[in-house]
Formats: sequence, structure tokens, C-alpha cells
Amino acid sequence: MKFLFLFAFFIGISFSQDNGLPRYMTDDEKKIGNNYESIPQVSFTPPSTPFRILSEWQEIEGIVITWTSYLPVLRQIVDAAQEQGTVWIICSDSTSVRSYLQSGGVPLVNIQCIVNPFNSVWSRDYGPWSIYTLAGDTLGIVDLKYNRPRPLDDNVPVVLANRWSLPLYQAISGQDSLAHPGGNFIIDGLGTGFASNLILMENPWHTSQHIDTILMRYCGINPGRMIKMTVLPYDGIHHIDMHMKLLDEETLLVGQYPTGVADGPQIETNLQFIQNNYLNGYGKPYKIVRIPMPPSSGGQYPPNSNYYTYTNSLIVNKTVLVPIYNFPQDTTAIRIYRENMPGYNVIGIDCNSMISAGGALHCIAKEIGVRDPVFISHSGVRNTNNTSQPYEIKAYIKTRSGVANARMFWSIDTSLGFTQVNMSNIGDTFRANIPPRPLGTKVYYYISATSNSNRTVNKPLTAPLGNYQFLITNITGVTQINNNMPEKFVLYQNYPNPFNPSTKIKFDIPSQSSVTLKIYDINGKEILIPIKQIMQPGSYSLELNWSEFASGVYFYKLSASNFNSVKKMVIVK
Repeated sequence: MKFLFLFAFFIGISFSQDNGLPRYMTDDEKKIGNNYESIPQVSFTPPSTPFRILSEWQEIEGIVITWTSYLPVLRQIVDAAQEQGTVWIICSDSTSVRSYLQSGGVPLVNIQCIVNPFNSVWSRDYGPWSIYTLAGDTLGIVDLKYNRPRPLDDNVPVVLANRWSLPLYQAISGQDSLAHPGGNFIIDGLGTGFASNLILMENPWHTSQHIDTILMRYCGINPGRMIKMTVLPYDGIHHIDMHMKLLDEETLLVGQYPTGVADGPQIETNLQFIQNNYLNGYGKPYKIVRIPMPPSSGGQYPPNSNYYTYTNSLIVNKTVLVPIYNFPQDTTAIRIYRENMPGYNVIGIDCNSMISAGGALHCIAKEIGVRDPVFISHSGVRNTNNTSQPYEIKAYIKTRSGVANARMFWSIDTSLGFTQVNMSNIGDTFRANIPPRPLGTKVYYYISATSNSNRTVNKPLTAPLGNYQFLITNITGVTQINNNMPEKFVLYQNYPNPFNPSTKIKFDIPSQSSVTLKIYDINGKEILIPIKQIMQPGSYSLELNWSEFASGVYFYKLSASNFNSVKKMVIVK
């Protein structure tokens, strides 16, 4: 009976290649839903030893794409990504793929074509997950069930695991069957996962607790660390990569609408839920970066426009590909990525041709981990008022061949280079110290490790151009003067002004908002970000101690929702 059903299913819906399936279900697919048989079924046993799962910003061997719809977009992805790793292209005809790439001036430097059947372009959602066993850093493949009745797509992880002779672990059958698309699964590589409640809606036969158990056994998500959020009213597919992204283990990039518009209220509620209930994998509050969700060219937001998004970006080692739409907001989005991912090559790719199908760049590519990783886990040092004790830099470093050496590099002026310090270790934990610095000093540093197999990896991956930074500061913090509901955003003139050495900056917030306060010198160079967080309505005061800064003119800028205001302050010594 099942065979007859599948036969009718294939004939009725015509699962041939190149039929332009959207990211969402077609009307015919909705009649079937997830009630289809994944084929072939190979291995239902989860990893038997502890493991870690690859996160998007870690070093990768390359990406997998499927050559079907949106060929101009795919060509640009190949062009940029092959400079950072291998691009495996699942296709029906390798000759036409190579010809199309060459006709667009794309060199065939680092691509491999895999001729194999497929249903759609959305490889993020059905592609393989890379994991590493902790004992030997052995690369393996995890296969979750695709949440679309597209068996050819669902078979791709099996094909790739076989091609690369990698262990395969499938959560696609029986009590371990879990329909869970990659676009609704953001992971930090430390045991935390994020998803919308779509994961509950599409697996009604499982309790939330059993879903957590499956994800623990196959994806390494720690108990209590699968963060599930209310679905958004207007995004259609409920995949969180349309409005949220992890830039690293500690930083969440979150889309932002004007107050009260479209999915804005639910996004803000979900973000507050995260901040109120979860710390990052290192036990610290998440750093929150906001990026605009742009309207259409006619100024419309969902549900009256396509779901334009900038968070649906793709990280390929030291390159970040960002969806753009020929909108004025594109420039702001690119700037936000460059500011928050220093050292990365940030490239915009026009996604107007595909956004109406429910996805962009992140949706059509999937990362594959390197065979011989050098894994570095480190929580960045945050601003401190410590001027007397060394600043400890601690990292967990693991390689399959062993660590030949680990070094920390630090500087207070990167134009003069970095000072190298060898890191000492007990087991897999390595340490080094930066000497204490006076107030007002900004410290830059990064970590580098070399394996016995002679592979060197930096943390951040883009170091030394990209690096960790912290400030030695005597800022006493933000004080809420009252929780009244001000009528509008206001940034007041600091008082006293001129001042020496302390002054206070006051401001009003009329509604829950993502608030950023930045300070610039007379040349417009950003020197400090005292505030970057979600704030509740109220009036606030921030005290600055400027004892270690030189006399002169400075500017401070408050940004919140669509509000921006700049004022001048003067320190006289």
C-alpha cells in the first residue's frame, strides 16, 4: 500500500528536476504534508560518543548548493564562495553548469559537480549537518527529515555521506523521526539551538521534551538549551533565518521593524524572552545587534509586501554574502555587517528574483566542515574597570592530531602590530595574560593555534584584521530614573558641559526599543559604545568618567527605532 501511495505521489506531483518549487509548500504538497517515507533509510543510530556540531562561523571545507532555480544568484554565490572553499554543486548536467558559470566570467577553480536527482534549490533546509566526535574529531553527517514532501531533496545527505565515505546518522524514522528544516535551526556549536515553534507544529506526535531529546542525541543540544519561540504572524514559512542570525557564539543579529509594524511586535517579544531567560553558552548575556527589515520599493511591509530580510546571509569562512534588493537600506545593512564582523569580506547579492519564493542566500547553501579541524572555543573579554590585575585570555582548543602550539596576540594600537604571548595549557584549556592597562585603553587581541598536522587557525577566523576588543572604562552604568511613559524619544545635553572628569547623559525612551549610544572624537572616529541593548520605556541617566581621555570636543549619538540624535560635549583639563 505504501509503495502505491509513493508511486501515485511521484506521478501526481511530478517530482522532476528544475520545477521551481518555492521554499513554502505548494497546494499539492499541503495535501501530503510530512506524511511521506524518507528514502532510502540507512542508519537510525545516533552518534555513540560525545560530539559537537558545526556552527556557521567555524572553518568549513565548503558549501553545497543545488543547481536549479535562480541561476544568476547561484552563479554569484559560486564566484565568491570558491575563493573560500570547495563548492559542491548538485545538478542534472555538469556541462551546462560549467558553461553557465564561464559565460558569466566565473573561473572553475574550486567546484565539484555531483550529478544526482533533486526536487528544489533549498539546500539549507534539507542539506546535511556536520558533526565531530570529540574523541578523534572525526567528521560525520547528521540527516534530519525535510519538512517538505520532496524525497529526492531529503536523500541528499545520504548521497553526500556515501560520496565522502562519512558516518551517517539519520533522525528520519520511528520515534527519532524529526521534521526540522535547516532554516529554522540556528546553533552555536556549544549546545544551544534556536527555532520557532514550527518545530512543535510539524511534529505533533512528539512532545516538546521528546523533540529536545532527539536534538540532544543527534545534534548535541544540551538539556534546557533548545530555545523555542512563538512563530511570527506574517513570515509564512516560520523559519527564523528570515529574521535572526548568530554572528558568533555570543552575538545575535535580529531584524527590526518600525514600532508596531508587521512582525515587529512578536520579534521584540521573542527577543525579550531570550534575554530574560537565557544566557549564552559561556554564561553571559547575548550581545544584540539590530538590522532593519526593509519595506518594499513602495514602502509596504508584510503582509502587503514580500518578506525582505537582511539576516538571511551566508558565511563562507572569511566571506559574508548578504541579500540586497537595490533599496536605500542596503547600504545600512552592509555597514552593520562590516561593523559587527570585522575582517570579513562582505558582499551584497541582489535577491529580488527569489525573495517572493520565501527565501534568500542562507536558504540555498549548506556548510560542510573540514576533515582536520582546529577547534577554538573562547568567550571574548568584555569591558572592565580593572586597572591593576592581568586580563586572563582562556580558550578550549582541540585538534585530532594534538596542539603543537597556541599563542595569544594583543595590542593597544593595531597599526603598530601585536605582541605575541605563548599560551600554557592544562589538558585542552589554554591560558595567557594581557598586562593591566590604565582607564581609557582599548585592547585588541586574538588567538592562534597550530595542530601537529601543521594546520593553523585563528580565533576570530579573520584575525588579525578581525579581533576581540575590550575597553578599560570607569562607566558606572545606566540608571533608570523612572519608568514613566515619555511621549517621545529625547536625548538631552550632557551636564555638566564642559566637564572634568565626569558628566551625565540623560535620555527618554517612549517604548521598548533597541538602544545604541555611541561616542565619537572630533574626527568622527567611534571610540566607545556605552549602550547597546533592548530597553524598556522610561527616563535614563548614564554617568561617564572621562579621567583617562584627553581634553577636547567629543560627540555622542543616541539611536533607537527611527530616532537618531547627536550632541556635542567638551572635556577641559
